[in-house]
Amino acid sequence: MDEVSPFAEVLGQAIYQFTLIKPLLPTYGHLLVSALFPIYIGAHASLSKPSSAAKSPKKSQEDGYESDTEEDESLGDTHKMESLAPSDALMFPLTAGLTLGGLYLVIKYMGADLLNKILGYYFSQMGMLFAIAFLKDCFAVIRSFFFPRKYSGSGRIWKPKPAERVFQGARDDGSSSESLEVRHSPLPGILGAIPLPHTVRAALWTCREVAYWRARLRIHVHRLLHAECWLSVLDLLSVAVALPAIGYFTFVTKPWWLTNFLGFSFCYGTLQFMSPSTFITGSLILGSLFVYDIYFVYFTPLMVTVAKTLDVPIKLLFPRPAGPGEAPDTISLAMLGLGDIIIPGMMVGLALRFDLYLYYKRKGMHKAQAQGNGSDIVKPVYQSAMGGWGERFWTRSVTPSEPELEPPYHDARSFPKPYFTASIVGYVLGMLATLVVMQIFDHPQPALLYLVPGVLLSLWGTALVRKEVHEMWEFSDAEEEDEDSSVTDAETKEPVEAGKQVSLFSRIFSAPKEGSERPPKSDEANDESVDGKSDKKESPEKLELFTISLYHPRKRETSKLKAPTERGQSPEDDENWALVGTAERDAEPPAKRLRRSPRQH
Repeated sequence: MDEVSPFAEVLGQAIYQFTLIKPLLPTYGHLLVSALFPIYIGAHASLSKPSSAAKSPKKSQEDGYESDTEEDESLGDTHKMESLAPSDALMFPLTAGLTLGGLYLVIKYMGADLLNKILGYYFSQMGMLFAIAFLKDCFAVIRSFFFPRKYSGSGRIWKPKPAERVFQGARDDGSSSESLEVRHSPLPGILGAIPLPHTVRAALWTCREVAYWRARLRIHVHRLLHAECWLSVLDLLSVAVALPAIGYFTFVTKPWWLTNFLGFSFCYGTLQFMSPSTFITGSLILGSLFVYDIYFVYFTPLMVTVAKTLDVPIKLLFPRPAGPGEAPDTISLAMLGLGDIIIPGMMVGLALRFDLYLYYKRKGMHKAQAQGNGSDIVKPVYQSAMGGWGERFWTRSVTPSEPELEPPYHDARSFPKPYFTASIVGYVLGMLATLVVMQIFDHPQPALLYLVPGVLLSLWGTALVRKEVHEMWEFSDAEEEDEDSSVTDAETKEPVEAGKQVSLFSRIFSAPKEGSERPPKSDEANDESVDGKSDKKESPEKLELFTISLYHPRKRETSKLKAPTERGQSPEDDENWALVGTAERDAEPPAKRLRRSPRQH
């Protein structure tokens, strides 16, 4: 009998393992896509103006047209990201280890029932905020596909005029849209060519107006509270969906798909407000958690026990076929911890923001050369890189022959992303290695053991190949203060040593210094800055004790906006505020109720 060659033996073993893993391929595909989904959307949602770009000036709105950046200016790019310091690389594994050990002891000696209830209520409250934000952005993306702010067709760019309920076309070369044809359908692209009855078309325009409706909500309680926020139909719809979902998860049952929904929400929100400010800090944090994950998975039963016992949204669950020896109707679930998504996802998001930084840096170099400034640094004007998914789908952009030095840039939202792509490839390879090793050894694997080397090697390797290691080493994602606000910030903030970065845990646990707190300005002082009169001189019955007002901004013509008012006030002073609820205001003069407060919260 002939001996089997080594190649044939290896090939036979590979075929055997593939036969075993074949029923699990849908589960592993589901797991991989579910891990990439929050990383991709969270990284893009974390984009903001890089230090290589200049702040975009406010633009006046064209007569009758919707603004392409109206929501981006008022609602987008406003999140405050917590920058992690190198010291957090030590604190993260320590606090995570202590928390994990405490949970394990509680489960071992007191049982998991009470702990699941307490943590369930806590995560339901926190999950409400994250779920509303996640759903709102999802609805905004869906809206942009059905009712985009612009689309291209027949060699023109079509923009809506809501007041006239038409789309008016402008040529791709930017020529005037006067005397050009209009389209009466609110649907974009080929959908707009479908003949619709007038009643249906009017109903669709009404739906479009409702989808973009926004109002500003102001709540004022004398000496206690003054808050303002934008309120839209998407907010109300998100609350209407999130409330029953959270209630069902907390008080009824916890299906795997609802657990994954809350897990997506947590990952999406976390990746937007927490990130390392430099690649060095990120590499240190991933390296420390790399050691932490290996120790608690391989050498202790803590992580596996806690993950399997707690029924809270700290993991993603995936249905899988029943194992050998189990009944066919047995419900079996594979799981992936949220830490295996958030920790590498922070570096992926940082890589995407580094791509945006390089995009504007190169554009600034072209602008400096065009202006003849030589080696001087010229910052190009920033254009929002967030959103616009539907507009990008319906609008065909033509690559210009020369570099664009002023907005709008055709590739502002689709800028080159070599480092983001490399980090995604490294994450996928690390996750595939995790699944293969877990299948071969039939033992839970610490995913960070494979994800951390995959992400870090792909990022630093790409920088080495592109000869941009120095750029990556020196890059900092820390927010820069605007020059206009430097004087105000100097009065309200404590002096901080130059170049000193305070870690996240230091900001959480440190107590404020004596004398650092300033007494808040009273309502009377703020009111004096508006109308020059002190509330102290007014009788108590004329005070604004409690009001809830809702303001819906109305579109005005440009000529009216530019014309001065009789009192010499700006157009913002003439805003219409609809008084929804109030207490003890009968004797209050009308001018008092319409006064705008400079306080923003």
